[in-house]
Amino acid sequence: MAYKLIWSPAARDDLHDIVVFIARDNPERAMSFGYQLISETDRLQTFPRLGRVVPEYENENLREIILRPYRIVYRVNHERKVCEIARVWHSARGTLLL
Repeated sequence: MAYKLIWSPAARDDLHDIVVFIARDNPERAMSFGYQLISETDRLQTFPRLGRVVPEYENENLREIILRPYRIVYRVNHERKVCEIARVWHSARGTLLL
């Protein structure tokens, strides 16, 4: 059974802010990159352990996919078969806040 994919409000805001920021210079690229970020997360429905464990937290259920320069951070709940996108974090922002 596939895992359900959920975007937290913070992650949705992150995605929106990224697209708006890129659109200032290149609206086409902004939409394309936004869809690419979403596409990366869609694979988690089939492969919930796809990303690596987030080094700062060392929690097996808190993982990330790197799509430079962004970190797509997500939580896995195997009992409920859910992957929750927690944040989409720019690596230049420093310490990850969850």
